[in-house]
Amino acid sequence: MKIPTLQTPRLILRPLTAGDASEIERHVADWDVARWTSNIPHPYPAGAAAAWIAGLAPGPEMVLGLTERGQDRVIGCIGFRLDEDGRSGEFGYWVAKPMWGKGYGTEALRAYVEHAFKTLALIKLTSAAMPTNIGSIRVQEKSGFRKFGEEYRPAPARDGDMFVELRALDRATWERMQAGDAAPLPTLLVAAVALIDSDGRVLLARRPPEKPMAGLWEFPGGKIHAGETPEAALIRELKEELAIDVTEACLAPFTFASHRYEKFHLLMPLYVCRRWNGVVTPQEGQETKWVRPKNLVDYAMPPADKPLVAMIRDFL
Repeated sequence: MKIPTLQTPRLILRPLTAGDASEIERHVADWDVARWTSNIPHPYPAGAAAAWIAGLAPGPEMVLGLTERGQDRVIGCIGFRLDEDGRSGEFGYWVAKPMWGKGYGTEALRAYVEHAFKTLALIKLTSAAMPTNIGSIRVQEKSGFRKFGEEYRPAPARDGDMFVELRALDRATWERMQAGDAAPLPTLLVAAVALIDSDGRVLLARRPPEKPMAGLWEFPGGKIHAGETPEAALIRELKEELAIDVTEACLAPFTFASHRYEKFHLLMPLYVCRRWNGVVTPQEGQETKWVRPKNLVDYAMPPADKPLVAMIRDFL
């Protein structure tokens, strides 16, 4: 396959040359770049970039350098490896740390995805990222990729295996996106609980200033981790955030919230709990209040929590 040159509003994606070695070596020597990859060693050996570029003979992998328009210095790389079936392939990429936060990764991936579907006529694309690599996951999801699995992969540069999440985008979904349909939003799974004391009051916690929707009041809880049940997530979160111990038997499923935010769709089961061990003690600097059910409406809450207030009030 011929290695393409692609253009975006701000970038030119082009084949690498021997002259790019020094810039690449400088960027990937940064541990914050190398740490998320399986094949970039750290410390990065002198001359390794030149040898790597020289070894990029035409084959199943096509690597392009990212350059800003008007500047020919490489600020990142994006590679595409064709699968054995010849109809699908996987992307990998990195962007130099000084360029993080500019949206260059998303811009490059979207351009290469278009080339893969329109020019190469592929039917499915995949990409992988460590669960903690939030930036890379955001790039994939903004480009339409959605999670379909997890696995351990060999990571020669990390001296072992690397646990990654797998995301995919098929051509039919991409074509719908190009036709104007909104890209499917990732689903965020969160568990929450209405803690009810002996006086029938409900505990609310106020989101701290550094978090999204700061200042709003909500039912305690948190994100459900991969492989975790909602009950296990609540037991963990209540211990970490409020220093109380709750057993699964004391968590009664009550209702759920399903709400579309701008960047994700929230699915939140709500539980009711009347028994726990310990004294509610905020551990993360958050403000808490015990509130009479009839007064819950007086507290500003995230959109997903608001419909739950009337149900809790009627229940109590």
